[in-house]
Amino acid sequence: MDAPQPTTGKPQPSSNSVLVREYVTCLRVERGLRPLTCEAYVRDLQQFSEHLEEHAGVLHAATREDVAAWMEHLRTHDRTDRSVARKLSCLRGFYKWMLLDKRIAHDPTVNIEAPSTWKVLPKSLAESEVNGMLEQTSMAANHPQAGGLQLRDHALMELLYAGGLRAGEIVSLRVEDLHLDQQRAQVRGKGDKERIVPLGNAACAALQAYLDRGRAELAGKGLQRALFLSVRGKPLTTQVVWSIVKGTNANASPHKLRHSCATHMVEHGADLRSVQTLLGHADIATTQVYTHLALGRLKEVHRMHHPRGRRRTEAA
Repeated sequence: MDAPQPTTGKPQPSSNSVLVREYVTCLRVERGLRPLTCEAYVRDLQQFSEHLEEHAGVLHAATREDVAAWMEHLRTHDRTDRSVARKLSCLRGFYKWMLLDKRIAHDPTVNIEAPSTWKVLPKSLAESEVNGMLEQTSMAANHPQAGGLQLRDHALMELLYAGGLRAGEIVSLRVEDLHLDQQRAQVRGKGDKERIVPLGNAACAALQAYLDRGRAELAGKGLQRALFLSVRGKPLTTQVVWSIVKGTNANASPHKLRHSCATHMVEHGADLRSVQTLLGHADIATTQVYTHLALGRLKEVHRMHHPRGRRRTEAA
C-alpha cells in the first residue's frame, strides 16, 4: 500500500489563529509588551483575518490588495482615521515579523498609505489651563488641613506634566525609582524599556512633600513599594489616575497632559530628539507629529535673529 502523500494546496483559514498566537507570544516574551497592548494586537489581527476568511484567505498569503481592501472597508464603516492608522501599524509590525522569520517573501503592507490625519498633532491643553489645574491641586495640598490624598494628587499631577508620563507609567512607579536629589525619575515604559526622566523644582517639591507627609498616611502599616497609593494603601490603578486628572479639568486626561508637556516644550524651543527621549518614543517618526510646532519656533527665531528676517519685520 502506498504511503499517504503530503497535503498540498492552500492552507485553511484556521491557520490564522495559530499565526496570531505565535506573534503575540513573541510580543509578550521577546519584546516584553504589556498584556493590554497584546490584547489590542490580537483584536486587530483577528479582525483582519476574519475579513480575509470571508474570501477564503489566510494571513500569510495576504496581498497588498487584501490590505488595501480592508483599509477601505474600515473607512466606509465609520472607523476614525486614527483607528484605521493604528490597525495598519499593527499589520505592519505583524508582517515585518513574518518577513524576518522567513515565513513570507513579500510584505503586503508596503506602499499602503496611512490616513493623512495620522500626522495631526494630538490635542493638548493651553499652558494657562495646565497652570490652573496645578494651582488647584497645589492649593488643596498646601491647605492647613491637607491630608495624604491632597498631597498625593498634587504630586501626581506635577509628575504627569513635568515628565510627560503615561498613566500606566505613573502607576508602575516605585518609591526607589525617584531620585529627587538628582531631580530625576527612572520610568518603565512600553515593552518594559526604562528611561530617565528629568524633573523640575516644582515636581520635586510636590513629590518630596508627598513622601514626607502623605504617603505614610496612605500606606498605614503596609509595605507597598508603589509610589502612589490609594486610600486603602494599595497601588493606584490607571482608572483612578484618569479620575484625578478629570477632577481638575473635565476636558483633560493623562494623555492630554503628556501631549501638553511635549507641545509646550517644543513651543519653548526644545528639539524633537530631546522630546523623543523624554516621552520614550522608540521611533522619531512618532515624535514628528510635533514638527510643525518646531517649524513655527524656527520661523520665529529666524525673524528675530536673521538680518533679512529682522529687516522684513521692521519694514512691516
